[in-house]
Amino acid sequence: MVTIEEYRAHVAARRPLTPGSRMLQFMHEVSARTCLLYQEMNAAVRTPDQIREYFSRLTGTEIDPSFTAHLPFTTDFGLNTRIGARVFINSGCRFQDQGGVTIGDGALIGHNVVLATLNHDEDPALRGTLHPAPIAIGPNVWIGSNATILAGVAVGEGAIVAAGAVVTKDVPANAIVGGVPARRIRDVRSSA
Repeated sequence: MVTIEEYRAHVAARRPLTPGSRMLQFMHEVSARTCLLYQEMNAAVRTPDQIREYFSRLTGTEIDPSFTAHLPFTTDFGLNTRIGARVFINSGCRFQDQGGVTIGDGALIGHNVVLATLNHDEDPALRGTLHPAPIAIGPNVWIGSNATILAGVAVGEGAIVAAGAVVTKDVPANAIVGGVPARRIRDVRSSA
């Protein structure tokens, strides 16, 4: 039996998840339970406290009382997501967090944002092999609606990801990026 700690160490080292392996089987078992839990959460109107309780169950960690989310929300795994304080997640977001997702304090995540931490192998003969890489969203980041952040990307503190962007590379702190693939537009203007 694989433990969540063994799984997290495996994907943190960016080791592949291969068909038939114990790690991939564990991932599928957790994903099946997680799917049932987020479907239950999304099946009714929920209070902010109920949503936080569901997120605590989905992630396996205590969610800060300052956290807010609008439903629906889905996650492929749940137990490899860490959410900071004062985080807001808008409706329709999808987290593929098997490879690890960290969201820093004060981050704002717009409607329908996708965080995808897995890639399939490029070789057609090995296409069933999954390659995990974590996503790190820094403190006070704003991710616009319908943006997609891909595996292995870090978004630096205070950065803005424009609506509809597809982020394939790290975003420096206080940068604004947009487009497909996302490119640096300019730096954030500060009123201070």
